[in-house]
Amino acid sequence: MKMLSFVMLWMMCLFFAACSSVVKNPTPMEMTRANATPQLRPEYVIRAGDLLDIKFYYNPDLNEQVTVRPDGRISLQLIGEVIVTGLTPSQLTKKLIETYAPELKHPEITVIVRSFEAQKVFVDGEVARPDMFPLVGFMTVLQAISRAGGLKDTARATEVVVIRRGQDDKPVSISLNLRKVIDGTDMSQDILLTPYDIVYVPKSSIAQINVWVDQYIRKNVPIPIGMGYNLNP
Repeated sequence: MKMLSFVMLWMMCLFFAACSSVVKNPTPMEMTRANATPQLRPEYVIRAGDLLDIKFYYNPDLNEQVTVRPDGRISLQLIGEVIVTGLTPSQLTKKLIETYAPELKHPEITVIVRSFEAQKVFVDGEVARPDMFPLVGFMTVLQAISRAGGLKDTARATEVVVIRRGQDDKPVSISLNLRKVIDGTDMSQDILLTPYDIVYVPKSSIAQINVWVDQYIRKNVPIPIGMGYNLNP
C-alpha cells in the first residue's frame, strides 16, 4: 500500500506540472497571427496542373490553352518557356506583356484560369476522422474539422495549429484558439484555409496524462478493484 500511495502521489504531481506547462508547436516554425477574414480572400495563385487560357487581343493567332507542367512552367509561342507557378493571374498577365513587348508592338494579353488542379487540405490529430479533404470554394478551419467528424473530447481546442506554405515554400505555423470561435467571442480565429494547409489538433494535457497513466501505471502497477482513478474533468 505504501508503494501504491507513493506512485499515486508522483502521478498527481506530474498531472499538475503538465497543466501549468506551455506545449510548443509540433515543429519550431515561424509563428504568424491569423488576421484574415472570409471577406479578405487572397487572389488565386497558379499551381502545377492548372489549365490556362492565354488570349491576345490584337494577335488572336497566338491564343493558346496550356497546362502548367509539374516543373511550374508553360511553353508559349515566340517566347518559349515561362515560370508561372506562385504567380496570380494578374501577375502573370503583367509578366507576359513585358516578355512579349520586344516581339509585339502592342501586346494586350489576358490570362484565364480555365480549370484548377484538385486542391486539398489535411486534418490530423484529435479529430474523429483524420483525413485529406478537397478544398472547393471557401473553407474555414472549423469547417474542415467538421468534415473530419469534429473535435474529440481529448482535443486542445485552444491551441489548434495550421501549417501552410509561406514565401519560398517555407512552412509557416499559425496558432488558433478555436474555443473563442465556438463560444462566439472571436470569430477571426476561424481563418480561411488555402490549398495544402495542414490542420493539426493536439491532445489536451488531461488526455496526455491519461495516456501516461494507462501506459505506466495501470499496466504495470496492480490497482485493486474498486480503487480506480479517473483524471478526466
